[in-house]
Amino acid sequence: MRTFNQELKRYYSFYTVGFISFVVVLGIAEKMGVPRLYIGYAFLAATILLYAGIGIMSRTLDVAEYYVAGRKVPALFNGMATGADWMSAASFIGMAGGLYLQGFDGLAFIMGWTGGYCLVALFLAPYLRKFGQFTIPDFLGARYGGNFVRSIGVIAAIICSFVYVVAQIFGVGLITSRFTGLEFEIGVFVGLAGILVCSFLGGMKAVTWTQVAQYIILIVAYMIPVVWLSINQTGIPIPQIVYGGQLAKVTELEKKLVADPKEQEVRKILADRGKVATDKLKAGAEVSYNADKTALQAKIDELKSAPTPDGAAIQAAEKSLSTFAKDVKVYEGQLKGAQGALNAGGRVNPAIPHGTPFVGVGKTDEEKQKSSDNKRNNFLALVFCLMVGTAALPHILMRYYTTPSVQEARVSVFWSLFFIFLLYFSAPALAVLVKFDIFTNVVGKAYADLPQWVNAWQAIDKTLLSVTDINKDGIVQLAEIVLNQDVVVLATPEIAGLPYVISGLVAAGGLAAALSTADGLLLTIANALSHDMYYKMINPDASTTRRITISKIFLLIVALAAAYVTAQKPGDILFLVGAAFSLAASAFFPALVLGIFWKRANKPAAISGMLIGLGVTVYYMMRTYPFFTNLGIPKMDLWFYIAPIGSGVFGVAAGLTTMVVVSLLTKAPAQDVQDLVEHVRYPMIKGDKMDTASQAI
Repeated sequence: MRTFNQELKRYYSFYTVGFISFVVVLGIAEKMGVPRLYIGYAFLAATILLYAGIGIMSRTLDVAEYYVAGRKVPALFNGMATGADWMSAASFIGMAGGLYLQGFDGLAFIMGWTGGYCLVALFLAPYLRKFGQFTIPDFLGARYGGNFVRSIGVIAAIICSFVYVVAQIFGVGLITSRFTGLEFEIGVFVGLAGILVCSFLGGMKAVTWTQVAQYIILIVAYMIPVVWLSINQTGIPIPQIVYGGQLAKVTELEKKLVADPKEQEVRKILADRGKVATDKLKAGAEVSYNADKTALQAKIDELKSAPTPDGAAIQAAEKSLSTFAKDVKVYEGQLKGAQGALNAGGRVNPAIPHGTPFVGVGKTDEEKQKSSDNKRNNFLALVFCLMVGTAALPHILMRYYTTPSVQEARVSVFWSLFFIFLLYFSAPALAVLVKFDIFTNVVGKAYADLPQWVNAWQAIDKTLLSVTDINKDGIVQLAEIVLNQDVVVLATPEIAGLPYVISGLVAAGGLAAALSTADGLLLTIANALSHDMYYKMINPDASTTRRITISKIFLLIVALAAAYVTAQKPGDILFLVGAAFSLAASAFFPALVLGIFWKRANKPAAISGMLIGLGVTVYYMMRTYPFFTNLGIPKMDLWFYIAPIGSGVFGVAAGLTTMVVVSLLTKAPAQDVQDLVEHVRYPMIKGDKMDTASQAI
């Protein structure tokens, strides 16, 4: 008789074979002349229908199954589900692109996110599983006592999860619109349907089994292009092995490109434009906007009033006016883009070698050293925030409530790290392989001979990829390429010369990554509202059916709210992701770790520590990030030159210090609370009454 674990392996083996067969069939259809648009629709429809099918088969009204998948998810499959839950759109699409643009400095994301799971394994997962129950606010309420601490946990979980889910739904809208031709706003709500069918009917049970399926799709989609690119360039199908050799070649090419007189010419033009933009910004964006617009109109009037009007010149001047920035905000953005032309906006800075860390910029050695130190400090701050934030994100920690035992929770963390490692170990290689291809097959080529994929992506959206002949010599220089980081992964199949069906597969992988994370985040918010707020604080006598119904209502409301916010195209998505980690780190990490490892930590300390930690992070973000300061919030100088994305370093320090000081100055927790800490900290004792109680529904 097969065990549950064996049955799962059998089902997902069949599923994997079936999915690969589906891709092969679409490949044959492409060869037979089926339009690309139809292939995009086929991937979108098939994957959403698949997830819907799993959601329908996993529907449940059982509380334990809805909230924690019945606590019977084997470690291997929980590791896969966690990998999918973790592999957000930012990881799948943006990480390799970030490494492409930032080189060594982009490793902060890989180091931070991977290191975070080590913290989860050491400090949190087994102990939270030993505690049992359903949510992180559950633990905070039991450990520190009272609904006030639970309420702070609920609010913090909603804030950080909502910020993060907006970034995921944005990724869903981007992928859906790019590969099906739908408008971005429509793509958001189509993707939302895919999110809801996974989680609405079966809660954590449906989300778990859907995420296992999504992980298989996303890892296959990620690995095929990078392996093929490795074969094309080196003849070796293991990109991780060829990474070092290709990095050495890229480094040599960088030196050669920097020394090219034509490259220096382009850089000089961009530097001059940057100086002009800086002067205009100093004069005031509105003043400069009005002056430039008036000058364009005056030029048209002058041409028209000439004794012999030049029709072509008039037409060109009118076109310049018609394409001029529509308002001051757009104009200011253009000036800032020109101001940092070589260091921002997706333009690779050829003066910074890919493999060299913390390269400072400046006119003097002192300025370069200061710039290098600031880069190093921001790198370390970001690694810290991502590590601690990973170990504190509620939707990740909830996954370890679903395993059958504490031992399975520990093993599950190992499998989570393994499945995440498969993608993270490939991302640096992908970035270098794509950079080598662009250095050899794009840079130095005539504009008339650009690869087909370059022209195709420019036609889609010039904000994603733009190659402009700045010095008018007809040859592409490196500084003339502006590349959005999201293009790197999505365009890899075309760069590698693979058929379009693989591009559709990569889009399906990115969609799976975004949907899986969005499912976990939305479920976290809905559970915090229905279980922690409604059931634990408002109506403890609510029936099982009512509790699950309330959760579904909240799930729908939050999903629609997140989709609406996403449709407004909020600012920097990378900042939203980083902000979610900083918020989670400052709100939860000190309270969770001290709650597990220090009996002296008490209720007043948890309340003050969580509020101050979260408050400091929010304050720093709102006073330093342009989105908020542009709304009229007074801007302040950076603390120790740390960028807003690393603001959690201040919040965690403030929260941890506050908790320690307040705990020492106030009364120790009651004996039953200290007994709970003792229970959570040590291995299972047979017949442990507290363990039975802690897992009661």
